Amino acid sequence: MKQTMKRFSAGVLLLGYSLFVCAPASAAEPTKPKLIVAVVVDQFRYDYLLRFRKDYTAGFKTILERGAVFDDAHYVHFPTVTAVGHSTFLSGATPALSGIVSNEWFERESGTRVTSVSDPKTELLGAGRKAEGSSPRRMLVSTVGDEIKMSNPGSKVIGVSIKDRAAILPAGHMADGAYWFDDKSKHWVTSSYYVKQLPAWVEQINAGKPAARAENAQWMPVSGSGKAFCTTATATAEVPACSSFEATPWGNEVIEEFAEKALIAEKMGHGTGTDVLAVSFSANDYVGHALGPDSPEVRDISIRTDRLLGKLLDFIDTNVGLANVAFVLTADHGVAPVPEVNEARHMTGGRLSTDVLMKAMNDALVLRYGLGDWITAKLGPTAYLNTRLIEEKKLNLAAVEQTAAEAARSTQHVFRVYTNAEVVSGSVIDDSVSVAVRNGMYPSRAADVLVIAEPNYLYDKTGTTHGSPFNYDNHVPVIFMAPGLKPGHYYGKIAVNDIAPTLAAMAGVTEPDGSTGRVLQEMWQ
Repeated sequence: MKQTMKRFSAGVLLLGYSLFVCAPASAAEPTKPKLIVAVVVDQFRYDYLLRFRKDYTAGFKTILERGAVFDDAHYVHFPTVTAVGHSTFLSGATPALSGIVSNEWFERESGTRVTSVSDPKTELLGAGRKAEGSSPRRMLVSTVGDEIKMSNPGSKVIGVSIKDRAAILPAGHMADGAYWFDDKSKHWVTSSYYVKQLPAWVEQINAGKPAARAENAQWMPVSGSGKAFCTTATATAEVPACSSFEATPWGNEVIEEFAEKALIAEKMGHGTGTDVLAVSFSANDYVGHALGPDSPEVRDISIRTDRLLGKLLDFIDTNVGLANVAFVLTADHGVAPVPEVNEARHMTGGRLSTDVLMKAMNDALVLRYGLGDWITAKLGPTAYLNTRLIEEKKLNLAAVEQTAAEAARSTQHVFRVYTNAEVVSGSVIDDSVSVAVRNGMYPSRAADVLVIAEPNYLYDKTGTTHGSPFNYDNHVPVIFMAPGLKPGHYYGKIAVNDIAPTLAAMAGVTEPDGSTGRVLQEMWQ
């Protein structure tokens, strides 16, 4: 316990990202919005705006032409994964402050794996079965929505996504509701953390069977020509089965439709303060993981996302008026190319084995310290060591971490290996990668050994993934659109952490308590 507390104290002091830029004193404040619409497209690389630009005719076209586009926006933490990106979005906090170090982690106190939003004190509502719910309790900082609610309790804050973490973490602790899609029941669900029973308007949506559209259906290209990408009917040699409802455009369709229903049912944008609607489109991530950023399916779902975004903006304009809305769009992370695709174009990349990595570390620990199960848990290429065994043998934890790290470095295509202790102590190389690792380090939750593969090398047997500190994973769109903002492209480097304090300034509330960003005042008229 003493060691954990020391790690926590040191981790707080090692915040690697601090950026203060003086804006012109003449910049005027934009109009205080009645509604903030905060959109995340899960696994949407910045270059999708460039590569598919001619295909965008609706939502992306609108915000690219009428919005303030920050072309060099990056995440400044490691790992770049869904929970961390979504927790950063409207808190402005790095994991070193928020405590959200990954999608899941090994909880040393209980000896079990937990997710970023798992909460045994809650119940799942709407699924028609008894199950544990979810909540934002593991996130240690406030969000823009929380600050707005504390300033004006009458304001409404709602989060919507297919994924629980993507609905919950942007909405924050005081949200009126967070709703996600339960694949087993094909229902929209929430948690007893928010309400005692599912609201009637959500029950009405579920009664309409929102996933029925995908029954015996085919995902056809938006061009209208060519064979289907996948089918939910009988698969054939030419048309494979769709892996899940979430991994199809229909997954995003139900999110957009639910957002519309929430806007009306909760009378958002018509109260005395500023309301917040946080929407995360998840299907892009499922498709991207399976097929990679160069696949025709990723292009297709990007075009479909453009159309859904246009539909949502039109609906908001009709029911609230865009003159009353502050809109912002980003992504939670990017994605690496499929290694086989990169190899074919003579670029670096390949596949690695976590089994080989973990065996190398465990063998080195056995050789030096004796027999034992030295690795308690692994999450991808990160290892949690058996601290109970280390204490029993009266070993120094930092030394044991170093032994494992040296073994990991001996395996193929490893770029960097960091130990928990050396990051906390600050004894790491001083560059952007180490800054990202420090920003991602909440010591009591983070792994003991963190391995980063060389660019474009993945510890995955198929498809592709994300999580690295490299540009293909951390460079994402950031686009604002609101009255009083100057449209155009802004090429100065910013962090996604800058979104939250900027929205807070626009809403006239204090920035979230863990925010490390700055107000993007250069886009104000």
